[in-house]
Amino acid sequence: MSAILNAVYNNYLSSYTPKALTKYDTHKKSELRNVYNSIVKINKEAPWYLPTTNKETQQYAVDIKENARELHNTIAQLGGLETNGLLDKKRAFSSDSNVADATYIGPQHPEEEIPSFDLEVHALASSQENLGVFLPDSRISLPPDTYSFDIDINGMSYEFQFAVNETESNRDVQERLARLISNSGIGLKADLAQEDGYTALRLTSESTGRSSDKENLFSVSDVKTSKRSGMVEYLGIDYISRQAEDASFSVNGEMHNASSNHFTLGKLFEIELNGITDTDSPIQIGLKTDVESLTENITHLIGGYNDFIKAASTYLDTQEKSRQLLKEFKGIANLYNDSLESIGITMTDDGTLNIDRNLVRQTAMETQDVAESFGSLKSLSSALLNKSNQISLNPMNYVQKTVVAYKNPGHNFASPYTTSAYSGMMFNSYC
Repeated sequence: MSAILNAVYNNYLSSYTPKALTKYDTHKKSELRNVYNSIVKINKEAPWYLPTTNKETQQYAVDIKENARELHNTIAQLGGLETNGLLDKKRAFSSDSNVADATYIGPQHPEEEIPSFDLEVHALASSQENLGVFLPDSRISLPPDTYSFDIDINGMSYEFQFAVNETESNRDVQERLARLISNSGIGLKADLAQEDGYTALRLTSESTGRSSDKENLFSVSDVKTSKRSGMVEYLGIDYISRQAEDASFSVNGEMHNASSNHFTLGKLFEIELNGITDTDSPIQIGLKTDVESLTENITHLIGGYNDFIKAASTYLDTQEKSRQLLKEFKGIANLYNDSLESIGITMTDDGTLNIDRNLVRQTAMETQDVAESFGSLKSLSSALLNKSNQISLNPMNYVQKTVVAYKNPGHNFASPYTTSAYSGMMFNSYC
C-alpha cells in the first residue's frame, strides 16, 4: 500500500504541481484540525452530486487548488499571515545574480544594523555521475532472463529487478532502466547520453558534495544481487565519471566549504550559488533599502495574483465555471480599483494587474505612513488570502456538476466521502 501511495504522490507532484514547496506547506496539528473541521462543515450542507469522471475536469480541479495554494504562499511569504506584517518583509540584494542569489531570513525588526558581506565563489558543489558504456542501437547481447542490481545510497540498499526479452535493443533496456531509476525516488536521476548514434545510461545523484563517511555518494553492483547478474558490467554503470565535490567560497576573505550550493550566511541570508566569480573582485550581499524592499514586495504580490488569473484563464474554453472564478477575483480587485490606481496599480481588460514601479517607488518615498498609503493593497491581499483558502478547501465549488439531491436543512449529517471525489482524482488508475 505504501508503494502505491508513493507512486500516487509522485505522479501528483510531477503531473499537476511542479511548484516549489515552502515552509508554509507544513502545518501544526491544530491547523490540520481546523482544515478538517472546515471541510466537514462544508460537506454537511453540500448537496449530493454525480461523481466527476472527465479527466480534463479533474485536472482543472487539481490545478486551481494548487494555484490557490501558490497564491496563499506568495502572500504568506510577504508577511500576510500577520495582522500588520504584510509588505514589511525585508529584501536582500546580490550585486551579481549570475554568481549568487540571496534571500533575507533574519529578524524583520533587527535591533542592530544588518551587515553586508563580500562573497567570492571559487567552485560550485557538484553531484556524483556514473556514465555507462556507449552501446549501438541494436539487439541486446545478453540472454533473455530476469536481471537485478543493487544501488547503495544514503545508507540504504535498493534492488532493481527487470526482465529482458530477446527482441529488445540496447536502447530499449537503457530507456526502461532510466525511467525505473528516476521514478524510484531514491535520490538518483537517470538519462541517456548520446554520441555518434550510440547511447549510454547516465546516473546522477540529486545531492552534492563529498560524503562525510563514505568515499562515494552512491555505488552500483550486482555481485550479491538476488536475480541474474551481468547487467552492471554490460551497461558499465558502475564507472564513476565524476566525483562529487564541495562548494568552495570565501566570505569577507575567509575560506569556507559547503556540501551544497544552498546555505545560510550568518543566520541572516540564504545563499544560492549559481556560478564562479569571474574576477578577483568579490560580489556584495546585503539588504535593500526599505523603499526597494517595499517595491519588490508589491511587485511579487501582483505577480502572484496575475499568475493565478492567467492559470484560471486557460480553462475558459473548456470549464464553464472558470468564468465564475475569474469574476470573483476581478470583483475583489475592483473594490480597491480607485485607491490602487493612485499608487500605480491598474487593472487590464483580462483581469490582470499592471504595476508602475516608478509611481510605487515615488509613493513609498514621499509617504510618512506606509500603512495608510498602501492600506488598500493590504486589504486586497487579505481578501485574496481568504479567497485562496476557500478554493483550497473546496475546489469542486468551481466545477460544473450535476446535483442528485439537496439535503434537508438543519437535519443532516457530515458527508465524509464527499472529499473523496477530489482526493480520488490523484488515485485514478492506481487503485
